[in-house]
Amino acid sequence: MENQVLAQGYRFAGVHSGVKPDPQRLDLALVVSDRPASAAGVFTRNRVLAAPVRVCKERLPSGQARGVVICSGNANACTGQRGLDDAIRMTSLAAQSIGCTPEQMLVCSTGVIGRHLPMAEIENGIRTAADQLESSPAAFTRAAQAILTTDTHIKVSTRTLTVNGQEIRLTGFAKGAAMIGPNMATLLAFVLTDAAVAPATLQALAARTAAQTLNCISVEGHTSTNDTLLLFANGQGPQLEGAALAPFEQAVTVVCSDLARAIAGDAEGATHLIAIQVEGLRNDREAWCVAKAVADSALVKTALFGADPNWGRIVSAAGYAGVAFEESQLSLWLGDTLLYENGMPLPFDNSQVSAWMKNNRELTMRLLFHLGSGQCTFYTCDLSYDYVRINAEYTT
Repeated sequence: MENQVLAQGYRFAGVHSGVKPDPQRLDLALVVSDRPASAAGVFTRNRVLAAPVRVCKERLPSGQARGVVICSGNANACTGQRGLDDAIRMTSLAAQSIGCTPEQMLVCSTGVIGRHLPMAEIENGIRTAADQLESSPAAFTRAAQAILTTDTHIKVSTRTLTVNGQEIRLTGFAKGAAMIGPNMATLLAFVLTDAAVAPATLQALAARTAAQTLNCISVEGHTSTNDTLLLFANGQGPQLEGAALAPFEQAVTVVCSDLARAIAGDAEGATHLIAIQVEGLRNDREAWCVAKAVADSALVKTALFGADPNWGRIVSAAGYAGVAFEESQLSLWLGDTLLYENGMPLPFDNSQVSAWMKNNRELTMRLLFHLGSGQCTFYTCDLSYDYVRINAEYTT
């Protein structure tokens, strides 16, 4: 991280508070903007909402925030009024520590569902984190580490762009390794910029970006109770409006795409990251539906784990996606090998394609239709023995 450029005007901290039993694992992060920032968010569509999501959804219509406090190891979901009170208490303590109103602080949690937060530990952690706030790359890295659960590494993406002769910086970080399925994204993701963007504009941009990136990944199709994407724009840099917004939105999309791809690649027990490219349907929504059906298929995912080029599973998954097409309108590639063309199977060297699958962690498949210009790139992973083991033992 030392070589990455961070958005200006933000400070970070990551500490071990005691939510996680291992003292070597950080479990509480604090991210603070030095000035009030425009804030926007996209959240889970699960009907069961974690307490932190409820707090954020209530506060974001104001369009402004000073930061976010995040704990990992405990989702604070399905915890009733006490869980809501604890989430609000987290924001109040963080606000008191940095000198702002509680309503200016947002809150996120991730981890096991149905357990009350150890508030004594979290309260001490928030105070410690506030004392350690810095704008350094090292402090940012600690914050990125503190939000992880079963992730094996941090997920970070930064960009610098110049608009009208002025530099703008974007800094993104995220967590996610399982319970990954679009609606919104089954993860926590944060994107910070020093540009000045109006809150309503930032909210619309957040929704569009999530649809193209964080809603195009799946591990097992399970939508979490805590999914959150938060965007902050603190205005320390130039004001963006009109034509200047286009390159900025493109940069935000690239950052979120990087984070989404990293999450799919770090899926629990995964041995392959798979890019599913769907082209030629009537619109992007149809392409997304086909890609998601393929990505969520346990039969497709287990075939990929076993390096089995079983194209029939892919084609049949596309067929039940709820999109109208004829068999003769679909062709399928695995990597560079055309397996199925216009509804007809083609001869191919099964052992050669299998060897390609075994020897490459990143795999691609392409489904080509001839019905329009709709397209989607969707990331998923294989389903391995380790995924079953990890999740069978998760709370025991």
